[in-house]
Amino acid sequence: MQVIDKEPRIIVALDFPSRDTALELVAQLDPRLCRLKVGKEMFTRLGPAFVETLAALGFQIFLDLKYHDIPNTVAAACEAAADLGVWMINLHATGGRRMMEAARERLEQRAERPLLIAVTILTSLSEADLAEIGYPGTPEDNVLRLAGLAHYSGLDGIVCSPREASAVRELASDDFLLVTPGVRPASAALDDQRRVMTPLQALEGGADMLVIGRPITAAPDPLASLQSIQKEIAGFTPAARRR
Repeated sequence: MQVIDKEPRIIVALDFPSRDTALELVAQLDPRLCRLKVGKEMFTRLGPAFVETLAALGFQIFLDLKYHDIPNTVAAACEAAADLGVWMINLHATGGRRMMEAARERLEQRAERPLLIAVTILTSLSEADLAEIGYPGTPEDNVLRLAGLAHYSGLDGIVCSPREASAVRELASDDFLLVTPGVRPASAALDDQRRVMTPLQALEGGADMLVIGRPITAAPDPLASLQSIQKEIAGFTPAARRR
């Protein structure tokens, strides 16, 4: 695993219907205070050029496409993503060990490579949802199993709910990155997330990076909202984590 700079810890999720709307929001943010996440909607609408535009503005980009296919196809897709100069990419841990190892091995051939992390269980899924698709056990049971597989496969970290981060942290080394969506300031609406925590709670519980969308992007003053969250977590140190 490579050395990971965990600052800034906030990753702002961009989910907009148009390039202009997204860039208007990005212009109000500060790359010293956050990174940016580009997901399926924006990448499908705007393509690689949009990612390169954001990078040219000084932002580190998490390309959140959740690759899940046969090993060679995922490895090739990760290599193509790396060519865009992104900071981090992800795939689905449910694609299996051979798929994850193939992607990691392809990226390790590069002089500089993006971080590679695995999605475990989506934060929108409850225990009842998991049962419907044939996954026995609780969300935490499944997250721990898939996190262990990703760690064994040599990935840099995982995506998980903040409510599972503490359990994963007990089993994983400190350099195994835990990226957590489902983070909401105490005053924010839950929207379609079910397993959520505040930013400080998530960090104290074991998370390293916080993916935050609407509490920042839909705020009247996005930069002020970002600064407020940064102020909330400013005093955090790993030593403050609950054990």
